[in-house]
Order: sequence, then structure tokens, then C-alpha cells
Amino acid sequence: MDKYINRVLFVDVGRRKYWVEEREELFSKWIGGVGVSTQLLKEYLPRDADPLSSKNVIVFAVGPLVGYYPMASKTVAVFRSPLTGNWGESHCGGRSAMAIRFAGYGAIVILGSSDMPLYLVITNNKVLFRDARALWGMSSAITVGRIVRENLWNAGLRTIIRIGKSGEKLVRYATAITETYRHFGRLGLGAVMGSKKIKAIAIVGRRLELGVEDKGKYREMYDEIFKLATETPAMRKYHELGTAMNIQPLHELGGLPIKNLKETKLENVDKISGEYIAKYYLGRRVACAHCPVACIHIALWREKYEEDPYFYKTMNIVYDYEPIYALGSMLGITDTEGLLRLMHYVDIFGLDAMSTGVVLAWITEALERNLITKNDVLVYLKWGDWEKYIKAVKYIVEQPNEFYSYAARGVNYLASEYGGKEFALSFCGNEMPGYNTGPIAYIGYITGARHSHLDSAGYSVDQKYLGKGLTPEKAVDILVKEESWRQILSSLVICFFARKIYTPERISKAFNAIGIQKSEDDLEKIGKKIYAEKYRFKIDLGFNIDDIQIPERIFETTTPWGKIDREYTERAIHYFKEYIKHI
Repeated sequence: MDKYINRVLFVDVGRRKYWVEEREELFSKWIGGVGVSTQLLKEYLPRDADPLSSKNVIVFAVGPLVGYYPMASKTVAVFRSPLTGNWGESHCGGRSAMAIRFAGYGAIVILGSSDMPLYLVITNNKVLFRDARALWGMSSAITVGRIVRENLWNAGLRTIIRIGKSGEKLVRYATAITETYRHFGRLGLGAVMGSKKIKAIAIVGRRLELGVEDKGKYREMYDEIFKLATETPAMRKYHELGTAMNIQPLHELGGLPIKNLKETKLENVDKISGEYIAKYYLGRRVACAHCPVACIHIALWREKYEEDPYFYKTMNIVYDYEPIYALGSMLGITDTEGLLRLMHYVDIFGLDAMSTGVVLAWITEALERNLITKNDVLVYLKWGDWEKYIKAVKYIVEQPNEFYSYAARGVNYLASEYGGKEFALSFCGNEMPGYNTGPIAYIGYITGARHSHLDSAGYSVDQKYLGKGLTPEKAVDILVKEESWRQILSSLVICFFARKIYTPERISKAFNAIGIQKSEDDLEKIGKKIYAEKYRFKIDLGFNIDDIQIPERIFETTTPWGKIDREYTERAIHYFKEYIKHI
């Protein structure tokens, strides 16, 4: 393992100090990414730390394959989540992993809080603490990135992680944005940065010579992985349509959440499908650094300037499956340009699209049920009315009244204040992803370490075992095995789209070619250990599976499996509860 990956940069923003530590033993045992960041968070996060206090800690970490192989392109961030109060973990692509790696670090630990807005510039040998008071309060995170970028150097090897206005306003599901089109989306990293008065973190790399043990084996492995990444049908589809390709198939299957999960069919859903947007609005495709797939799809549309109808401005908006589900089908929106506009505002304010969509869907239904009034919401929301939803998004950020201060804390908090928990679609504090595919997806949201669809791919298990009589105990075994393996992928910071390419055998060979000896058995054991470490840490932070409340709505709405059986779900949770007692 090369010497650079072992270096951990510590930045104390309160004291304006920084230092570097060599942590070879940490990376040797825990690989990198989520394995290493879990250990660093355990070391430096006080167990009583309020998520929005100076005691909270942010750890960014990358893995040893970054710079060597395609699609090793993610950065893992861990922190205490202000949304759930527990474990926070978010992954982001773009150039962040390459920038951190080529700045000469395997991990960056952010400590303390600043007394004034600032942005950091991190290089291989120094950290600059720059005044960001002029940037604080800017409505668009895109503008912030542009200003910071104009004051940097080394364009190809840098990343700019910044927050929007929602992070400044401490919206508990605020994101951090990189390279305009990628996000540390879930669980509120943007709010944690905002509480520390960090508007942006710019990381500037340089060219490093990464050693290769066996050049022949390395070339052979690189070519094999590259070929699989570019020539397999699934990867070609990601290039052509991106994740938005899932809208139509899931709708046909009955697994697309619609109108706060009240319905399973949506008229004109084809107008927000990946195929339709690609045909009429696709402007370009973008790839993360060192990725040949280019699954990031950017839509373009023109908008007239109000003051001069003869001139237009061109809008760029990234679109993926999850934002289309959360801000489209979940809200009954099928107007393509209306959806793109709504996604644009959610993006520039730096909000997590999934949490925002679920919050807006709950508000809409709560209005229908007279649990809240127009005086609370300030605008009467109706399914499909994208213009009203844009106004509500602005209110979530600005928080002009008590209702929106609650909305900024997530759907669980809203329901605890106004009622309606039975249709508040949150699992362990995190708003649901876009998969109503059957019971295994929901069991995955409940049992996963992040309570996310990316933990254990329950939606995939639902589809694979549809009609095959899978027991709840077996379902949990499959989910736990998958999530344990995903800890290895997250420690190598491999994109999950490449999970079928990076098999245990191929990872072992890829390691061997660069001088690291890890057998398939070693990888499996480390994955299980990381999974256990995360869950024990969650329990230390207060997680208790007995506190889980399942929204009644999931038992009322039909899935491809039919209606979800309550006993099936409860059996699975009980089985998992017994499992983590011995973790």
C-alpha cells in the first residue's frame, strides 16, 4: 500500500490549526473509505455530541484503489446525523475521491466550529482558512462553487465541496454539493457543515506516482475491469439513460411510490421517464473522475427573462431516479419542465431531494386531512402543482414560521407535532427512498446501518424472489450478507453500479497487482467486521431497534408482492433484533 493513502489530515476550524498523522495500521486493517472513517469517528466523536454542536466530527475518506482502477470514484463522509441523531453516512462521486487521493491523503477529519463563515483550501502541505462572509447567504450553491473555483488552481485535480442556503439555515436534511452535479445527499452533512460555519471545502491535488507491484498483472486487471465497465449491457444502459431508466419499469411493476404512497399508478408517468427526458431534454452526459460510464445526465431547457422576452437563459439540471421519484411521482408531478424546475430549486438550495419530496408529500396529504391549514403552510399544496411546491421549498429553507421550522427537521418531527404518523414515510428517522417493491425493501430500510436503499438492496431482493416464498428469516440473512459485502465496496470506494464487476476474486487480484495481499476470505471477514463495528457504534449513539415505528401506510398500499403482511415484517425485525444482540 503506498504511503500517501496512510496519511490522515486533521483540521480544527475553531482553532485554525491542522496537522497530519501517519496511520498505516488503520488502513492496513480497515482498508479505507467507510472502514477507516468508522474508526476515526469512533476515536474523535464524543458520544454525547449534539449533531449541530462544535463537538460533532466530519470524516471524509477514500480507498486504496482510487487512482488505480476505473469506478473507484466515491468519497465516504461520516458524521453524527442531525436528521436522525445517530449514524450519518453519505457517499459522493465527482472528482472528490481523486482530489483527496492526489492531495496525498487517505482521510480528512474536520473538528470544531468556526466563529465566522469560512472556506477551506486543502493542498498536499497546507490548509488555508479563507473568509467566506461574502459567500454566506448566497441563495445558489452553484454560484458559490463558481466563485471559489475562480480563486483556485490545478483545475483537473481539485474538488469543491460546498453547501447551499439550506445548510446555513440548518435544515436537517441539507446536502453538500461537489462539482455542481454530485452530492453528499442523505442525512444532513450540509447542516453539519453549516453549524461549523464552513461554506466550502476546496481540495487541490497534484500529480503523484502511485506504485505498481506487477505492471503486467496491473495492466491485465485494468483492461479487464475497463472492458466490463464499458461493454456490458447494464453499464451501457447507465450511459444511455442513467438511473432514470428505472421509472417506467418500476411503474409497470407497481413499485413506484406515487402521491405519498397512496397510489400505484400515475397518468402520464412517461413524461418523467428516463427515455422521455433523454429524448427531449438531454444536454450532455458527465462522468465521475476515472469512470468510463458517464451515468450523470444533465437536462437543458430555456427560460425567458421576465424583463426582456427576447432573451433566454439556459438552465442545467442533473436528473436521476431518486429526485424524479421524490419530486415527481411522489408529488403527482408529470409536467416535465415543472419537475425540472422544482429539482433545480431543491438543488441550488442544497436540499436532499428524497427527504424534501417525502416532507412535501406529507404536507400535501396533511392538508387534505385538515391536520394542518393553509395558514400553517402559507400556500395550498395540491398533487401535481409544481409552482406551489417551489414556493414551499423556499419556505423550508427560509423557515418563516413555526410550521416550516418543523418541516426543516424532517417528516418525523412534523408528524410528532401535528399527527399523521401513519402516513409519515420515514424509517428510523430517514425519509424513504423510491422503492415500493415489496416487504424486503422496507425491511432493508429498517435494518440497514444507514436505513437506506443503498445499504442492502432490498428492492432487488423483492424482485428476485417475487412469488418464490422467501421466509422473513432468510430475507434478513440475504440483506445482512449483502450489506456486509457492501462495506468492502464502500471501503474501496467503489461505485455500487460496479458491484457486479468488482467481485471478491477480481478485487483480490486487483489488490495483488498493486502490492497488497488480500484474499477473498480476508475481504469477507473484514466486511463483516466493519458491519459489526458500525452497528455497535450506532447502538453506542442511542439506536434501539425496539423504538422503531413503522408507518401504517406501507401495509395499506399494494406492492408487486400484494399488500405487505404485518406479521412477515415483524418476524423479520424480531429475527434481526436477535442477530444484533450477538454482533
